[in-house]
Amino acid sequence: MRRIDWPALDEPARTQALARPPQVRSEVLRTAVADIIAGVRGCGDAALRGFAEKFEHARLGPIEVSSGEFDGAEAVLDPALKQAVAEAAARIEAFHAACMPQDVAVETAPGLRVERLARPVERVGLYVPAGSAPLPSTVLMLAIPARLAGCRDVVLCTPPRADGSCDPAVLHTARACGVSRVFKAGGAQAIAAMAYGTESVPRCDKLFGPGNGYVTEAKLQVASDPQGAAIDMPAGPSEVLVIADDSADPAFVAADLLSQAEHGPDSQVLLASDSPELLAAVEREVERQCASLPRVAVARQALAHSRLVRVASIGQAVELSNRYAPEHLIVQVREPRAWLGAIVNAGSVFLGHWTPESLGDYCSGSNHVLPTYGWARSCSGVSVASFQKQISVQACSPEALRRVGPCAATLATAEGLEAHRRAVTLRLAALDDCARSVA
Repeated sequence: MRRIDWPALDEPARTQALARPPQVRSEVLRTAVADIIAGVRGCGDAALRGFAEKFEHARLGPIEVSSGEFDGAEAVLDPALKQAVAEAAARIEAFHAACMPQDVAVETAPGLRVERLARPVERVGLYVPAGSAPLPSTVLMLAIPARLAGCRDVVLCTPPRADGSCDPAVLHTARACGVSRVFKAGGAQAIAAMAYGTESVPRCDKLFGPGNGYVTEAKLQVASDPQGAAIDMPAGPSEVLVIADDSADPAFVAADLLSQAEHGPDSQVLLASDSPELLAAVEREVERQCASLPRVAVARQALAHSRLVRVASIGQAVELSNRYAPEHLIVQVREPRAWLGAIVNAGSVFLGHWTPESLGDYCSGSNHVLPTYGWARSCSGVSVASFQKQISVQACSPEALRRVGPCAATLATAEGLEAHRRAVTLRLAALDDCARSVA
């Protein structure tokens, strides 16, 4: 890990010090993904079968997972894992239900009622990667808020294994969350299938879920196509920033850094501390713990572009964090909550020595699908609101139109929109005529 002395850097050097590993949308990647999308749009299920054989070495029959396959997954899954899924699901549902958007109705003038109503996105597509490890936790994070939002149809795609089956933990978790339509498709081809539809996979209105560079590129391409589908948020490699003072346990800090480093070679981890002794101790502990990780090669690649940053104070560390806008922010200092008000850019915050980021990944109740690559400056993590759209409603009485109509007419005149003005003034004139006839 690279050491940085933050107070000694000028502004350009600070910008460079916080640079993330570059995400290159190369022309080769763009073209490859565009070809995959075109193949799925043109050949449907046949393309999905062809890509499954090419990329997953799986020969598929039916694309959709059958009821018998769900039953088979239930039969082989460890009961302890089933129990863990149930416990995590209960906490995630409790938190997300409490955060659901509420309908609002306000009388902005006597007789003028303005409302905001939440309505679900009708059909959503969830992508659950498999890659080097299945991610049943991602099923929880996507399927539960989709159900709470009231989405009419929930479709899930996940890559098949070489034998043509899907991971049992993913299937069990999907069924436990009420998702019954699961399809054997991975990568860019899964995104294309959910965005445009095939003979088996229904076309979806909005797509959710993490993935590799091909998945991210596919999401960006279908989102930019008027005939495609909306997406949850821009995505990048996983990342964590830890702020720690000399009260922090170096072993805890090192474990938190490595828990993100093992995600992938392009993940980034940073530690900001006002204690040189802690920075040195964490560096030694990272090396010690990393050596025994099963994914040590992946973690070492991530650590190669990670940072140990000495700051002058914890306040300066918080400023650094807001500038970086991390996906995950861990605050291991003596009074962590005292700093919460100063934190403005972070996907999810973990306060105190006993709150590992892993809890958020799995079972604290918050969502682990979060903005990365600096998008925490402007985006939020997935929630029930992500699966809904907000519709505004207004109803105006004749008396209210008399009160507020002249305001609208004046503004329309200022903008040179005569039809807008007449839509108001014609009604006002009709009300005046009605009043004269009654008199």
